[in-house]
Amino acid sequence: MTDLLNKKCVPCEGGVPSLDLSEIHKYQKKIDGWSVSKNEKNIYFLEKKYEFKNFIESQNFVNKVGEISEEEGHHPDIYFGWGYAKIIITTHAIEGLSENDFILAAKIDKKTSV
Repeated sequence: MTDLLNKKCVPCEGGVPSLDLSEIHKYQKKIDGWSVSKNEKNIYFLEKKYEFKNFIESQNFVNKVGEISEEEGHHPDIYFGWGYAKIIITTHAIEGLSENDFILAAKIDKKTSV
């Protein structure tokens, strides 16, 4: 994970291939607790669910994820409510996963310390 924490997300305008499954598995070993799934369009994404004691803890976590996302210029989909948050990360411009997604996942885990 350390090498991911030392990197910065690079803006992606498309035009580059998404990671293939072997590359995805290599990167997935560097982050803890994130699952890799495909949506109905066969686009790979990272997903992780978090649990909290109440709504305000969920909201504080989501606000921190928002700050990290702004710093990195890479923004996940965030779902949250009383006692939970779910983060989904993918690179929409390439319809799949890129190194940026794994960098953001590592930084979310490190900087939120959940």
